[in-house]
Amino acid sequence: MNNAQPDWADYLTQMTQLLDLTLDDARRAELEMQFSRIAALAEPLMAVPLDDRLEIAGVYRA
Repeated sequence: MNNAQPDWADYLTQMTQLLDLTLDDARRAELEMQFSRIAALAEPLMAVPLDDRLEIAGVYRA
């Protein structure tokens, strides 16, 4: 499993360009910190091994 953190600065640069957003330095720094926190919270969950045959999502049928 890859435990390397993504480059959040690069991610934010790409997303702001894609979404045509402008972020000041303070907001960009806060978002980088929040993304890092969210990734750290998700890390234990993402480390749980899943059976390859496990269905990942149910299928909605009307």
